[in-house]
Amino acid sequence: MVHVFALITTKPGQRDAVLEKFRANVPAVEAEAGCIEYRPVVDMDEAGSFQTPLGPDTFGVIEKWESMAALQAHAVAPHMKAYGAAVKDMLADRVIHVLSDA
Repeated sequence: MVHVFALITTKPGQRDAVLEKFRANVPAVEAEAGCIEYRPVVDMDEAGSFQTPLGPDTFGVIEKWESMAALQAHAVAPHMKAYGAAVKDMLADRVIHVLSDA
């Protein structure tokens, strides 16, 4: 099992627009061989003071893949290239963590 946690920071005020394009791409990603989970996440309002917020211009992506080969195929899939091109001018930063079970 391969886990991915990505932090996507948009330019100010662009998060909703990027999330709209992200969500439109989710069905294509979920149809990929080896995709177990793929979802965007944002700060939970009711989490309280123990939370370290991502902030209004950042969202996370939680992914699970059956293998590194599946993740690598995902990274070069045509729909991912199209999504990347569609949002590149709206992004300020992107950090991707690829993790395994401990």
